[in-house]
Amino acid sequence: MMQNTAVTGVILAGGQGRRMGGEDKGWVDFQGRPMIQHILERLSDQVDEVIIVANRNQTRYADLGVRVVEDLISGFQGPLVGIATGLTYASHDQVVFVPCDGPFISRELVNRFSEEFSNSGKPVIVADDGERLQPMVVMLQKQLLPELQSALHAGERKPDRWYAAMGMAQVSFTADSLYNFNTHEQITPKS
Repeated sequence: MMQNTAVTGVILAGGQGRRMGGEDKGWVDFQGRPMIQHILERLSDQVDEVIIVANRNQTRYADLGVRVVEDLISGFQGPLVGIATGLTYASHDQVVFVPCDGPFISRELVNRFSEEFSNSGKPVIVADDGERLQPMVVMLQKQLLPELQSALHAGERKPDRWYAAMGMAQVSFTADSLYNFNTHEQITPKS
């Protein structure tokens, strides 16, 4: 790790996987290993702590040697709930979130996010692929948790809208490094 501030990394694995036939995307095979192993391999060296937010297969995720927590609001309420859960359990002030279905995340993700935070002072640093935001690849300050809890209580479920309200900066990455799989058909050509 090159950044000076301790960072928690949170892998969001709490979705229903509807477009993946209901499978837990973290455990879908990619290049001979579960997707979650690829992500852990790329994220672990960049952060001081890893947490997985999962609503099923918690024991299986815990067997990977990381802390596993369940969404604080049940019923698959969307990624903002997973983000609030990650912020709640994070030990550090800077928290980086990545999805469980994006095995190509940049090995410079945390350094680039931390640099942008230092330069911009914005509390939300979100990745973009040159064409659009990738709202599940984001760094947030833990201090945003009360505002996020209030927004969730008011019914907010759209990450990009909430990020904009909090004040965000963007960091561009290659589209490949932000690619995430939504269907089995997408996995075969990328393998």
